[in-house]
Amino acid sequence: MAKIKFADVTENITTRKEFPLEKAQKILKDEVVAVLGYGVQGPAQALNMRDNGVNVIIGQRKSTKKNSSWQRAINDGWVPGKTLFEIEEAADRGTIVMMLTSDASIKPVWKQIKKYMTAGKALYFSHGFGYHYRDLTGVEAPEGVDVIMVAPKGSGTSVRRNFLNGVGINSSYAVEIDATKKALDRTLALGITVGSGYLFPTTFEREVTSDLVGERGTLMGCLQGILAAQFAVLRKHGHSPSEAFNETVEELTQSLIRLVDEKGMDWMYANCSATAQHGALKWAPEFEKATKPVFEKLYKSVADKTEAKAVIRDCGRKDYKERLEAKLDKIRNSELWRAGAAVRSLRPNEAAKANAATAAGVAGRASN
Repeated sequence: MAKIKFADVTENITTRKEFPLEKAQKILKDEVVAVLGYGVQGPAQALNMRDNGVNVIIGQRKSTKKNSSWQRAINDGWVPGKTLFEIEEAADRGTIVMMLTSDASIKPVWKQIKKYMTAGKALYFSHGFGYHYRDLTGVEAPEGVDVIMVAPKGSGTSVRRNFLNGVGINSSYAVEIDATKKALDRTLALGITVGSGYLFPTTFEREVTSDLVGERGTLMGCLQGILAAQFAVLRKHGHSPSEAFNETVEELTQSLIRLVDEKGMDWMYANCSATAQHGALKWAPEFEKATKPVFEKLYKSVADKTEAKAVIRDCGRKDYKERLEAKLDKIRNSELWRAGAAVRSLRPNEAAKANAATAAGVAGRASN
């Protein structure tokens, strides 16, 4: 492990240099990794492990529907009866069982597979939700079973795309129960083979808390809210949809955020005009002051399990997908994102071709 200083805190970070793929493959050579759930994280982690030489099988509810997860798995090269099974059979066959079903479905899935979690196996999560909130999900690992986690800091699409592009995505990891005395090696080996760039330690509680706050906050919920607010104010004062979108979203995603990614916020400021620097530095504290109480309210809602209970209640509804699509459709058809669709259609052909080529490459590799 490498000791890296973050601000004033030194952390133990595991990179591919300290834990090379060859070491991970050796640790996992006798394991059968059963990936339960082929929805968001499942495909990316399973395909990356398969490409890295790990013995992987998929557990997914069988379906003949064209767009089902079962059919998607077949399209990705998993073979029914050989590498693709119903959830219970996959859990029975696996020595490491990766619980990558949705958080809301963990409770019923756990009831299905608990009897197959025998001593010596490992129960793996990519999110602290299922085990930390076990009073809500019912997950209690039987005696002799490791409980471990690798949580990639990105969507399944990003995990797979980064892997295919030869780079990793940062992941946190945790060992909750080390029943076999090899849980840490198993965890780090899985972290490397699923495509992590580097791994940093956490706990199930810290991971789920920071993750739920982050998703509801700056990563998704807050981002959506502030973009909509700025766009609405510009439109209210007579700015065209194109101008409002470019000044709200396009410049952020196509220019400024890339500079932040390269070398940090100060680098982004250094590459903007003096006028932009002056105004942004003046108003940033105002936005921090205005939003901090909302983040405190959000953190409390996560810490007292209000958010977890809502996830299980709402995402477990039979009509969840229909309700979700209605909300996404409202976003999609808002003036902000209709303007965005028009702006994207006007991007240079070269960029569009490059994006299409990248997408085709991802799809092609995924189907091998």
